[in-house]
Parts: sequence; structure tokens; C-alpha cells
Amino acid sequence: MKILKILGILIGVLLLIGAASIFFLSENEPAGQPTAEADALAEAMMRSVNKPAWDSTRYVKWDFAGRNQYIWNKEANVVQVTMGDDVVLLNTKTKNGKATSAGQAVANPSDLIESAWANFCNDSWWLNAVIKANDPGTERSIVTLEDGRKGLKVEYTSGGVTPGDAYVWILDENNRPTAYQMWVSIIPIGGMEASWEQWEPISTGALISRKHNLKAVDLLITDVAGGMNLSDVGLTEDIFAGI
Repeated sequence: MKILKILGILIGVLLLIGAASIFFLSENEPAGQPTAEADALAEAMMRSVNKPAWDSTRYVKWDFAGRNQYIWNKEANVVQVTMGDDVVLLNTKTKNGKATSAGQAVANPSDLIESAWANFCNDSWWLNAVIKANDPGTERSIVTLEDGRKGLKVEYTSGGVTPGDAYVWILDENNRPTAYQMWVSIIPIGGMEASWEQWEPISTGALISRKHNLKAVDLLITDVAGGMNLSDVGLTEDIFAGI
């Protein structure tokens, strides 16, 4: 009983430390009103990364943080998601798909399909969230952060895996993002900042940020390729048929 009491006290102390850390590290979400000026700034931000080139890009390939690998047929809304030994071919509109594990077909792939969908939503966001600033269900405003910086706030009122999330983009003199602060449901600390850096083009001219830094932790986007043909993403045959 004495050991259980000590463990209870330790757990309580840890919870208090965690709560205090969240309280002191969090920033209040800045409030803003949608304006035509904010809409224009969002359009300028998307032009800075060549959104028209992204929209016309048919195939994209990337590795997210060394964890998941993707080959995406944007035109057909089908993506191959590789998660370790599991490979899922997923229709991003219908969420239908099929899967293999260690090279063997999975008879009931619903759990793998759900995991692939959640990973795709997250990892494609980090690949190119900039072009989603004018998605259906978004609101844009120009706000001032606690440290005095002005930014473009984009709030997602619907869609994706976690509707209700908000981001404040920090832009350089060319309206290209250098970072954003996040108020999102999966991160308890409000205002967590992530960098958007190492911008490089794929073959179609669309710019992709290859590095995001969050509190000394790097998220790297590697093995990036894109183009209009299967060969541009390293394929010799069409893997997307039948989904």
C-alpha cells in the first residue's frame, strides 16, 4: 500500500508539471476577422510557391520523416502509402483501397486503410500545406501574435481529420512562408511554431519545403519528386489501376 501511495504521489506531481508546462508554454490563439486583404495575402502566399504548377502536377513522390513513403497520382486521387511492411493503395476521395503486409494480400484491410488515410492527411499536409489556404471551409484573417509579428491566420472550420485547427503563417518579403504557429487539437501547447525552410522545386516548378523544425526536432521531407509521367516518380508501370 505504501508503494502504491508513493506511485500515486509521483504520478500526481508529473501531471502537475505537465499541466504547468502546457500553461506557461502555450500562447493564446489570436482572433481575427476575415477580410479581402487577408484573402489577397493568401493568394500571394500560394503564388510564392507556384500553386499553378502544383495544381498541374500529376504525380508526386515523397518520404515523410523516414517513417512513411508515398507515390501519389493526384489526377486520379489515388496514393500508394508504404508504412514499414504494410503497403496500402488508397483512393483519397472514397477512402476505398487494398493492402498488403509483408508482400501478402490482406483480406480485411479496413484498419490499414484507416491508418493510411490518417497518415496521408498528416504527411501530405507537411508536404505542401501552403496551397490549402483557400480550401473550402477555411477562413483567413491578418492577426498579430504575442511577440508582435503579424501573420496570415488560416482557420479550418471543416474537412480533413481534425477540423477546427488554425495556423498563423509568417511570411518573408516575397510572401513565402518561413514558419507558422499552430493551434491544433493533437498538440496540447497552443501556438507551437514550426519552420518552413529549404524550399526547392520539383520538375514542374512547384516549390516544396524540405525541412520543418519544431522545438529542436526536425521533420524532413526527403526523396521528393514530381512530374507528369510515371517515370518522373520512378515507376515503370501503372500501380494505380483498379482503385
